[in-house]
Amino acid sequence: MTQFEVAYRYTGAIGEAEMRALDGMREIYGMRRITLNEKDQIIRVEFDASRFKEPVVAGLLRRAGIDITERLVMA
Repeated sequence: MTQFEVAYRYTGAIGEAEMRALDGMREIYGMRRITLNEKDQIIRVEFDASRFKEPVVAGLLRRAGIDITERLVMA
């Protein structure tokens, strides 16, 4: 297992439907953790990079209704 974490800035509010979709993402094998910082509008996703790549994670977030605007560089 290759653990990887990616962070995105998003716009808009995250409502009940989006939260349900994010909860469903946690059921995907290889998805380890999803954390939201609503104040700074940052979503962090920790996943198994041997299962899928970062563009797949971005696509899953968009499909969940999260309007990601940019990928943030992890320090």
